[in-house]
Amino acid sequence: MSNKPNVVMVGLGYIGLPTAALIASRNIKVTGVDIHQHVVDTINKGEIHIIEPDLDGLVHHVVKDKFLTASTTPVEADVYLIAVPTPFKGDHEPDISYVESATRAILPTLKEGVLVIIESTSPVGTTEKMEAVIFSERPELKGKIFMAYCPERVLPGNVIYELEHNDRAIGGINEESTEKAVWFYKHFVKGELHKTNAKTAEMCKLVENSSRDAQIAFANELSMICDEAGINVWELIRLANKHPRVNILQPGTGVGGHCIAVDPWFIVSEFPEQAKIIRIAREINNYKTEWVIEKIKNTALQFELDNGKKPKIAAMGLAFKPNIDDLRESPALNVVTALQNTTLSILAVEPNIESHKTLEIFSIDQALNDADIIVYLVAHDQFKTLKSNKLVLDFCNVTNQ
Repeated sequence: MSNKPNVVMVGLGYIGLPTAALIASRNIKVTGVDIHQHVVDTINKGEIHIIEPDLDGLVHHVVKDKFLTASTTPVEADVYLIAVPTPFKGDHEPDISYVESATRAILPTLKEGVLVIIESTSPVGTTEKMEAVIFSERPELKGKIFMAYCPERVLPGNVIYELEHNDRAIGGINEESTEKAVWFYKHFVKGELHKTNAKTAEMCKLVENSSRDAQIAFANELSMICDEAGINVWELIRLANKHPRVNILQPGTGVGGHCIAVDPWFIVSEFPEQAKIIRIAREINNYKTEWVIEKIKNTALQFELDNGKKPKIAAMGLAFKPNIDDLRESPALNVVTALQNTTLSILAVEPNIESHKTLEIFSIDQALNDADIIVYLVAHDQFKTLKSNKLVLDFCNVTNQ
């Protein structure tokens, strides 16, 4: 390989595009590959199709300088990165068909000495399975290419910085692959690069998010206990966290996103007898969303009994976390969708998106003016200064800021 490799990034979503742009900013030629033509066309105009701070300027710069181009088909490269979704199928079983499709898509372009890295969150053993796919179709490459797994650790809304500065766990199918992958990531990652094997790296990503899920489950369970006991959970957590060795997280509407709400099921699916706490944490966090729905319904019913009319309800926030536009696995969106299927009148508010394919999006001002009940589902910054004399349900600590 040359000192600066040519790179193909398969998948130009919330991880793939920022990663491709960051690599390209190091004057490395990157071809981004996506199956959606509108994504390819948007990027080739130097524009972006997602919301992420600082990404639009970076993409504009690297496209203008011709270090990043987008295409619907892969080209020959020295390094191939796969960052495509891994959704569910059946009863929370991981679906690695997108990863396999991406692997098969690059097969015709592979040559001796290339490095293939999977970044998609994947069940343990996926990298080895993709190795088998490659060698079954291209047996002449056996022992002549490098493969590794390296998951991202990023926070939506701060992706560019964290891609560059966070530590990475890098696991190859053999030591040579690990070393080759470390060499590649040194081009654009300032964080420490920790060497391991592919299975451990795969499990590391799943364990990180399962740990966070369990901690959130404790907070969400506590919030439901406090509601029953008539205790302000936010005050309770603030006081409990004064203990030098206690750090309880903040409860919310549930857990969403492409990582924490998904990754624990990958462990549960493959290790059902052992993953007891991990399963229970997932169930608690899913139940919290159902609990929120019932709480809103009961409040609406009491309003109707007290006032003789059905209330209009402002549902404040649809994203899976504050200050982003990402709706993937969003508990807030699940709440609003469930309420829309009732006789209740719901005014959906999400200041970070302009429209939604099935929901009418209302402005903050219109919702506050028209609604009888204000329901805070996501703690967007835009909500924290709002004042209202309407009935308020706050599931994310907006009004206690």
